[in-house]
This record gives sequence, structure tokens and C-alpha cells, in this order.
Amino acid sequence: MSSTSAARSRKSPKRDLLLETAFRLFYLSGYHAVGIDTILAEAGVAKMTLYNHFKSKDELIVAALQRRADEILSAREATLSAASDDPLDQLSALFDAYEGWFKTPDFNGCAFIRAIAEYPDQASPVNQAVRQQKQILIDQLESLARKLPTDDPKSLATQIYLLAEGAIIRAHTFRDPAAAQLAKEGALALAKAARRP
Repeated sequence: MSSTSAARSRKSPKRDLLLETAFRLFYLSGYHAVGIDTILAEAGVAKMTLYNHFKSKDELIVAALQRRADEILSAREATLSAASDDPLDQLSALFDAYEGWFKTPDFNGCAFIRAIAEYPDQASPVNQAVRQQKQILIDQLESLARKLPTDDPKSLATQIYLLAEGAIIRAHTFRDPAAAQLAKEGALALAKAARRP
């Protein structure tokens, strides 16, 4: 590995600051709207520092999204662990966590949905990073569906995923945190109907 590649991959306080600042600004204003100079000014770091860690803006976006994805995954796993072993209770807990997120003062929709809207080309690393993160959620929902059990866990997981994504969009569009509870009711109804006797 070259010294430049090593610098990009290792952890450092300045790298963390850049990722934190970039994500906050992207989430607030959009990915194309926020330029590198704005991120550097807000973070208080030099351009050379940025390019020591990220070779392009797209690489910075992907890294910022990955950092956010790791936080989400950790929080989701904690939510599932705190619930009982019943998959319906775990499913309910996931949507309750969504409602808590929707009620936060800085809620501005899903950073991943917004990213894929700005990077629709499937060859884009940003697009690929978003799809990867969303697939993790679908896989977790499928794992829950298998615990029910049900004859078609993949289909049930996709249906519940669609309810979750729809809840995010409604909560963002209409400033309606109750969208999470409506989606939860639908998800639980689907899960109960699909559950093998």
C-alpha cells in the first residue's frame, strides 16, 4: 500500500472532523450544493488535509455515508437487542425507533434517499454505497421474517421495507412523525398475516 493510500485509510481526528462536517452539511443542504471549500471552511482544515484522506468529493461522500451507515447499523442492532426475542416485538421496536428519529429537531429525511436522488447513475460509487446500505436493512428485515416463520420471508421483508421507506418520506414531506406508527401497524398486519400457523 502506498503512503497516500495508507493516509486515506487510517483513522485520524482530522479525517473524523471532515467526515462529521461533510455529512452535516450534505444532510442539511444536499450533496451537489455543498462544495469542498465550504466543508474546509466549516471544518477549519486545509485542502491538502482533505486530499490526504480523500482523492475526490465522491470519495468523501461515500466515506461520510459509510460512517453514517455504521452508526445506523449500531443503533438498529441495539434496538433489536433491547426488544424481546419475539420478531413482532423487534419489528415494532424498529418502527418505534423511526418515530423517535422523526421527532428529532434536525430530522431532514433520509440522507441515503437524498443521495441516490442526486446520484441516479448505478455506476456511481455514491449510488452503490446507498444501495448497499439499504440492502443491509432489507437483509435484517428478512432475518426477522424468517423467525416468524413465514413461507416467503424475502417478499415480506421487501413489503415491510417499502413501508419503512414510505414512512421516512411522509415524515419528511409532511413533518408527520406519526407516519412511523401507521407504517408499524401495516408491517405488523403483514407479518401476522404471513406467519405460518
